[in-house]
Amino acid sequence: MRIPERYQFFLRNLIQGLLWLGAIVGAFILLQRFTPEGHFDEYLQPLYDKPMLMYLIYTLSEIFFGIIPPELFMIWALKMGSLIVYIEIVLFLALISYGAGLVGYFFGRFLSTTILFRYARRRYFDKYQRYLHKYGFFLLIVASLTPLPFSAICMLVGSAKYPFQRFLLFTLFRFVRFAAYSFVIWQSNGL
Repeated sequence: MRIPERYQFFLRNLIQGLLWLGAIVGAFILLQRFTPEGHFDEYLQPLYDKPMLMYLIYTLSEIFFGIIPPELFMIWALKMGSLIVYIEIVLFLALISYGAGLVGYFFGRFLSTTILFRYARRRYFDKYQRYLHKYGFFLLIVASLTPLPFSAICMLVGSAKYPFQRFLLFTLFRFVRFAAYSFVIWQSNGL
């Protein structure tokens, strides 16, 4: 039985995301195990003391196509307190990411005729534009769950004038990704 092409596309990107998650978690575990006690956290302490700076960096990263993987911010959130605090921070990170997708959608919807947007589409989004024509809203689900540039895909969806209500529905999968990845990272903290 042959797997439909759209599901192959999803699986390929999901596997890529899981490999990336595995690499980040593996590096985190190695750093915890093989650095002298407290030495690893010593380098990160200035970041622990400035959560607003971390949220600003994360927000800018998410708006500008996910330059820094959200998983690194989830690792940062581990050191901020208990499980409840961790869940609150991860939920806030997911809301920021979802909000960056909304900004991308409206940017694409209302600024798609500008020179800047056309340049960005030609230079950075061309292959995703082909995927959007090929897969439609399914691309939005894949971008929500995998390392595809979420806000860039949201821009393309907005520029194609896809219905906003369906956009809101399909981007809720972003919360599924954050829940699953943050669970893996929380579990790796004790290893």
